[in-house]
Parts: sequence; structure tokens; C-alpha cells
Amino acid sequence: MIPAPIAVALDAPDLETAARWASLVTPHVSTVKIGLELYLRYGPDVIASVRGASGVQVFLDLKLHDIPNTVAGAARSVARLKPAILTVHAAGGAAMVRAAVEAAPAARIAAVTVLTSLSEADLERAGISGPPDDAVRRLAVLAVGAGAQALVCSPREVAAVRAEVGPDITLITPGVRPAGADTQDQARVATPERALADGADLLVIGRPITGSADPGAAAAGIAAALRKASPTAGRDM
Repeated sequence: MIPAPIAVALDAPDLETAARWASLVTPHVSTVKIGLELYLRYGPDVIASVRGASGVQVFLDLKLHDIPNTVAGAARSVARLKPAILTVHAAGGAAMVRAAVEAAPAARIAAVTVLTSLSEADLERAGISGPPDDAVRRLAVLAVGAGAQALVCSPREVAAVRAEVGPDITLITPGVRPAGADTQDQARVATPERALADGADLLVIGRPITGSADPGAAAAGIAAALRKASPTAGRDM
């Protein structure tokens, strides 16, 4: 069975828990995501632990954002760990995104547009006027022009971004919650089925899976629902 196009966010309290969650979900999903906190605590060891024997795709979500030379050095440093996906902030500018792409050619560089935790009011307070999708589209075009092979945007903007960048760019959507799930700190959310229908390629899902009593069963349930809604889900990831 083809794994579902889900990246399970392994926001675990320790290395052992992260590895256990990874082993439970990898039969059902294509990807596991390592965030900044876990990577800073355990370094490269966490990549080896969660990858394990399954060879699951590892998404290293560091959201690099600095001057181009520094980002290039950081991307080059983590490229030896062979992450399938590495994130940078599109707001760092075209030169920074391009530096990451050139420094880590084997990884898919994914440019983060606007964080899913930010509402329109949050953006307004930061001096960014207009609806979030305007900023998302501008950053998406900038990042793709600089060579980014993937974009991270909320499911609310994925249809507009897909129309802007075409079919060849991988769209990754956090802020995905099954119907009825707590949205927690996410401001712009949608169900997995809706996100896929709107053009997402990879859905980031964390606490609805890892916070359940049986993460493996939770991952299997969401994967089954996605296959029912979209029989071709997962074939391109």
C-alpha cells in the first residue's frame, strides 16, 4: 500500500519517544518531520533514530532565516544528513533562498511563506496589510523564482498558490486538522481532505496523531480517509 502524503510532526519530549512514534506511523505515512526544538536538543542523532530501518522520508523543518552566506553554511552542514526536505523562510529574500538551494542540491528546499499561526490581525500588527493570501502569493513567487522546489503555506492559501506556481512545485500544508479536532495554536486550518482537494501534496499533521493514545492507529485512520477521498493520494511523494 502506498503511504499517505502525510508528514507526521514528531514534536516529542525526548529521543526515545520520537523514535517510537516514528516506528508506529511509518507504515502508514510517507514522511516524518523533525522540528527545531528536537534537532537542537539531539542534533544529527535524531535523524538516524527516526529514520531507522524503514527509510522513511525525513523532513527537517529548521526554517533557516539569516544572511545568504550563513544560510548556505547551515544548509551545507545539514545536507550530509540527507534530509528529503529542508525549510527556509521565504522572507529571507531571493538571494538567501538561492543560497540554500545551491548549498543543499540533494534536498528539496521548501520555502515557508506565512506561518499558519498568524492571523490577518497578527500580520496587520507586524506592518503587513491585506489578507494573508496576498503575502503568501508574493513570497511564493519570490521563492520559486529563486529555485525553491517546494512551498509551505496554510491550507487556506493552497489553491491560490497552486494557481500561481503551477503543478511542478510541491505544496506542503501545516495547519491540517481532522474534522472536530482542536485547532490549538493554528489560526488558518482545514481538514486533510480539503487541503488535498485544493492542491496540497504533503500534509503536516502532528498532535492529532502523536497526541492520541495509539499514534499508529490514528495515522492509519487519517491515511485511510485520505485514500477514500483521493485514491491517487501519495503517488507523487
